[in-house]
Amino acid sequence: MRESTYDLIGVGIGPFNLGLAALLDPINEVNALFFEQKPEFDWHPGMLIEGTRLQVPFMADLVTMADPTNPYSYLNYLKDQNRLYNFYFLQRLEMPRNEYNHYCQWAARQLESCQFGTKVTSIVPIGTPVERYEVMIENVDSGEVTKYYAKNLILGVGTVPSLPPSLQGMNGNDVFHSSTFLEHTDRCKEAESITVIGSGQSSAEIFRELLKDRPKQGYSLNWITRSQGFFPMEETRLSLEHFSPEYVNYFYDLPQHQKDEIFSGQQLLYKGISPHTITDIYNLLYEQSVGGEKMDVTLMPLTEINGVKEKEDGTGYELECRQWQKDKKFLIESEVVVAGTGYRPLIPKCLEDLNDLIEWDEKGRYQVTKDYRLRLKKESNSTIFVHSGMQHTHGVGSTNLGLAVNRNKIIINEVLGKEIYPVLEGNIYQQFEVEEQ
Repeated sequence: MRESTYDLIGVGIGPFNLGLAALLDPINEVNALFFEQKPEFDWHPGMLIEGTRLQVPFMADLVTMADPTNPYSYLNYLKDQNRLYNFYFLQRLEMPRNEYNHYCQWAARQLESCQFGTKVTSIVPIGTPVERYEVMIENVDSGEVTKYYAKNLILGVGTVPSLPPSLQGMNGNDVFHSSTFLEHTDRCKEAESITVIGSGQSSAEIFRELLKDRPKQGYSLNWITRSQGFFPMEETRLSLEHFSPEYVNYFYDLPQHQKDEIFSGQQLLYKGISPHTITDIYNLLYEQSVGGEKMDVTLMPLTEINGVKEKEDGTGYELECRQWQKDKKFLIESEVVVAGTGYRPLIPKCLEDLNDLIEWDEKGRYQVTKDYRLRLKKESNSTIFVHSGMQHTHGVGSTNLGLAVNRNKIIINEVLGKEIYPVLEGNIYQQFEVEEQ
């Protein structure tokens, strides 16, 4: 086993760590490595449905909000792919979701610091105070183990699909999370009835896709959500200023109990449906009902699912539902259930040796400083930065692609101890903070 020391080692390569690698690439003063156990970059492959697009403008690529001249920008990707005029004639700001994935793969293949097919198996702090971290890496194919040392770490492990207890333990080909939808399209085509749960963008895109195929396939289709309606994401200009460095700073300084309360009421800033998706769905409903044709399609807000059980004849499932405003219980039968029930933060197994070092709050969440460092219980000259699991500290913008670039600027400046990428102020027109008199 060889030993190497790096200024920064990244765990996981999603868009956030990939963007960090791209911004670090032209800086000779930092030696960094990023490890990902998957064989290549692949961003939500089960949801790369044809016709879907990002919910942010193309400027929220890996690098542009920090350095538009960086060679890993989306516009440079388009130039490389000879698609600049195609995108120009498209006349919209959002890129297709499958092209975003291809763009990230294009960048990842060029970045030597990004190592795929490599799994971080353990991280151990060294020294008192902590001076560095021992990072053990396993090659997924060969099983070869390599030891590295890192002055700093950056966790970019993202989230994992979340299934409520009522949907667990079922046949995974019949009851599955929205993140694997494309893997189950053949099963959906065979079904006589399908129920989609949830009112976020993923659920809406899946419902739209199933609605398009319904006249040909002939299944009945339900769309159920506990929410009060199928509401659009709040995308008006002033609302978008909540995804700014200024609002992140304002939110961070609030007491934790207040942050939790505020965040719970901001779901439409990040969990609603894109208006164009709602328009597509309504247009399909309208066209499929021409001439008064009876559609076997049901949309039900205000409905929670409290249990799911397999039917005795094995032909599907019974969903125990409750219209919560009127407290009315009823059953829905469905052969296939697609759960758009969101994601939860992932705390990877490789952090087990750091559990006693990291400060956790009473809800088992990371304690994170304003500049994205994990708070530690003992003195350390080395830093663990974090990209995910911090919505409770930094608010709705924590998972925003555009704000991630600003976060990467801050992290790079902290690692080098000087300003490499200016962190600019005056980005918005609103004033969230009242200046002291």
